[in-house]
Parts: sequence; C-alpha cells; structure tokens
Amino acid sequence: MRIVSLLPSATEIVYALGLGDQLVARSHECDYPPDARKKPIITRSLIPPDLPSREIDQRVSETLMTHATLYTLDPELLQSLKPDLILTQSLCSVCAVSHRAVLEAVERLRPRPVVLNLEPTTLQEVLETFQQVAEAAGVPRRGERLVARCRERIEQVKAHGATRPPVRVSFLEWIDPLFACGHWTPELVALAGGIEGHGQAGMPSRRMEWREVLEWQPEMIVIACCGFTVERTLRDMPLLESMPGWHELPAVRHGAVFVSDGNAYFSRPSPRLVDSLEWLAATIDRLWDHLGTLVACEGAGHCSLHWYGHGATPTG
Repeated sequence: MRIVSLLPSATEIVYALGLGDQLVARSHECDYPPDARKKPIITRSLIPPDLPSREIDQRVSETLMTHATLYTLDPELLQSLKPDLILTQSLCSVCAVSHRAVLEAVERLRPRPVVLNLEPTTLQEVLETFQQVAEAAGVPRRGERLVARCRERIEQVKAHGATRPPVRVSFLEWIDPLFACGHWTPELVALAGGIEGHGQAGMPSRRMEWREVLEWQPEMIVIACCGFTVERTLRDMPLLESMPGWHELPAVRHGAVFVSDGNAYFSRPSPRLVDSLEWLAATIDRLWDHLGTLVACEGAGHCSLHWYGHGATPTG
C-alpha cells in the first residue's frame, strides 16, 4: 500500500495505525510524528506564515470569496509516486488543498488510486475517520483497537468530569479578529468538565465580538489559534490584554489563562485530540480546591500548553 496524505490529521492517523512505512508523501503541514517530516512534501501554501494575524485572515477571506486556492499540489510528483490511497478532505478550504484540485490531479493517474475524503465535525466522527482510514488501508482490526483505546480514555474523562460543577470556559481559535471555537472543541470542553460559552459543537468556528467574552465572564480561557504554535500565538496576546475589562475577567484574576499549540492539539482531528481532552480535564481539576471553590492556578505544562497571566513568563 502506497499512501499519500494531504492532511496533518490523516498523517497522524496513518502512524497511529502503524502504517508510517507505507506513507510515500505528505502535505507541507504534516509535522507529527517526527518521522513524517522525512517524507516528500507534495503541497505548499500560497500565504506566507509570518504575516500578522489580521492580514492572514484578510488574505484567506479574499481568496475564498474569489474561489481561488490557498494551496498548490504537485501533480508531477503525485504521478511519479503511483499512490494506492490518497487521504484528503473537502470540509475546509482553509485547511488543505481543495478537494477539486485533488480530483483533477487524480484524473491523470493510472491506475486510479482510492481517494478517501475525511471531514469530521464532531468527536464521534473523528473516531469514525480512524476506522475509515484503517479499512481503506486494509487493516480494519488495527482501526478497531485504536478507536477502542480512545473511547476508553474519553469515557474515563467523562465520568470524572461529571463529579463536579462545570467551569465557564472561553475557548478562542483566533485573536485578531476574534474567533470562537467550533466543530469538536465545545465537546472536548464539556467532557472535561466545562461549559464553552461561544462555540457550537459540530459547527464551524465563527467570528465573535469581545462583548461576548465580557458577558460570559469565563473562569478559564484557552487560546489555541488554528495553525499557530504557542510562540506565534504569544505574539498576539498583548491584543487581548489591551481589551477593555480583560484584567477583571475571573480567568485572568485567577491565572487560568492558557495558550496552546492549536495546530497540534485542537485543530487537527487526530488521535491527539484525546491527549488534549485529558489536559483540559486535568487543568480544570486544578482550578478547584477541596472545598469546591475556584482558586488561583499557575498552570501545568502539557502538550505545549502554557500558562499566561499577570505579566508572568509562560511556563511549560
């Protein structure tokens, strides 16, 4: 089996199924596990990654309005690789090469490979994609075992989260402009013992107004910008700190503001979403003392999650 993955999440699934040796090419964003970086790159982005957040948003919006593309695919390399299976998606034009571009490239290939379109919007659908990839690659039992392990960990978190009152959470997927979370992320927050005040499970992330955060008065804030590392996201944190009422928010007063590598741990519908769920649950646990009242918290590093608050240096 010769597999080409055009999605970071699909690449992670391939490796979780023990099929890394069958991956013959990857997208420019596939960076985990480290071995994946050794594979040939078959896509590239047309938007420079070092642009300011607002300019990135503007470029993306303009491109989508004109039905142009954000990414390119190397059809010659694809043809030379003679893949049996191509993993792609049509859910989000911002996230990867367009489904149309993939189909156009596949038209030239002989023999014609299988094109598996992955587009989960909920946690359940994310788990289903693990099985879909396993079956397409001819290892269905491995998929069943991977899904079972993930479900067991999810159920453990869910059972523990139900034992205490929920925490009000604001989970932000972009700072400038402000975006609420979407898809599976509100579910992760709920399973971990929180209530996410802005996003809707199964629906895309959306632009939001700062007043929504002020009205919600979150007890915990997580910033996980799509496509950004922790270090890149920290460059935009002064924008949040300058917002009216920021320093009076319960989450800020209690030191419960966390910055995550959203690119690795929340944006990708991969097995590492379960790691993120466990971190959320453990962090919410640390916000409560034995009397059940919120206490100040200096954050625990996990999965490149860093505490950010009161002008302190983030800790990992």
